[in-house]
Amino acid sequence: MTTANAQTFHNPDALFNPSPYGFSHVAVVPGGSKLVFVAGQGGEENKEGKLSADFRTQVQHSLNNIKIALQTQQLSMRSVVKVTTLVVDHNAEKLNIIIEEFKKMWPDNQFPVNTLIPVPRLALDNMLVEIDAVAVTK
Repeated sequence: MTTANAQTFHNPDALFNPSPYGFSHVAVVPGGSKLVFVAGQGGEENKEGKLSADFRTQVQHSLNNIKIALQTQQLSMRSVVKVTTLVVDHNAEKLNIIIEEFKKMWPDNQFPVNTLIPVPRLALDNMLVEIDAVAVTK
């Protein structure tokens, strides 16, 4: 696992502190870094694409699927600089679940930049969340 971070995260004092919400405002990646793009990962818990009806479980599996994809490039979740989170029928309860799961995935509070987009539907029936990622390494 590559744990050396090429990126730095910043939260300008003139903006609200996003850390309690599980994201950072700014990620800086130095020139010459290798970028790794991970396609949107749904909450499938196995190769057959089985989806739980539980939102939290789908978020956990989405993040784990990103982790698996990054491992093929010898990277960890600490290498992630940007995620986009798509949520079906978004509400405050779902936001709190996402925050809780992001805090588990990034316990050092070095959160990637995140854009959360509420959507009416995703690619598959019963898919409740999809998260893509951009990671970086030196």
